[in-house]
Amino acid sequence: MQAIVMEAGGVFAVRDVPPPEPKPSEALVRVEAISLNRGEATRALSARAGTRPGWDLAGVVERQAADGSGPAAGTRVAGLLASGAWSELAAVPVRQLAAIPDGVATEQAACLPVAGLTALYALKRGGDLLGKRVLVTGATGGVGHFACQLARQAGARVTAIVRTAGDVPRALGFGAHHAAVMAEDQGEAASLGPFDLIVESVGGPSLARSLGMLAPGGICVVFGVTGGPETTIDARAFYMSGSRTVTGLAVFEEIKSGEPAARGLSLLLTLAAEGRLAAEIAVRRPWAEMPAAAADLLARRHKGKTVLLVQDGGR
Repeated sequence: MQAIVMEAGGVFAVRDVPPPEPKPSEALVRVEAISLNRGEATRALSARAGTRPGWDLAGVVERQAADGSGPAAGTRVAGLLASGAWSELAAVPVRQLAAIPDGVATEQAACLPVAGLTALYALKRGGDLLGKRVLVTGATGGVGHFACQLARQAGARVTAIVRTAGDVPRALGFGAHHAAVMAEDQGEAASLGPFDLIVESVGGPSLARSLGMLAPGGICVVFGVTGGPETTIDARAFYMSGSRTVTGLAVFEEIKSGEPAARGLSLLLTLAAEGRLAAEIAVRRPWAEMPAAAADLLARRHKGKTVLLVQDGGR
């Protein structure tokens, strides 16, 4: 079979590799579509030669898990792996795999695992969101556009922070009640706070500004640092304004100790089937074009998710 393998110098290549040997609790999935996330693309470029990257996948179960658990052979599924999803065949733990309902396209399903679960888990940290004020930074990104949709449906008052004025209509279309452009002076967003929950993916100065808009008793969930890993805050102002919490979230750490990812993924797929959750797909390409697709993603040349189709062995 074939898979995407990293070569020296951060080069993506489709190469012949041995087929996987599933464990008893893993299903063998024939992968039809994969979606790209900035985090995995960034890591892949610095990975050692021979690494097989890839998180999100969607396809069809070729062989059910040997222990009889999980979806049966022939079932369309979506799932996630910590590595190795960019492959014709993948052995996926059934706790990280969910059946795709009728009416949900395989390409849509491929976008949901990592980004959708990150959004879902981040919002869960805020508890019951009905009537609460939620701020989403990076609101038109992969996680952000799902977070806006899910928070709105949970009854929250959603404010989105976006990169450019052109992104404002997109954020409103995703369900945000208000959208503000990211700037040094975040006065527009601050006037709509303070916020009970902040879903933060930018880091750097954005994180410092976000913490200044956190309500007493509120929580800021940090899951990304696209704007930089370091920030400076006024610690005295932070602790003098009441009990507030900053916490981190990494989806693969979450699913190690939490409930099976299959449960949350099934919920997301059900919402998609009901027309209540949708991925904004900007690019569809054959997976042999992975190098160009990853470069475009990291350079922000497209607005929306990138889906690669695994077909013809990449040839």
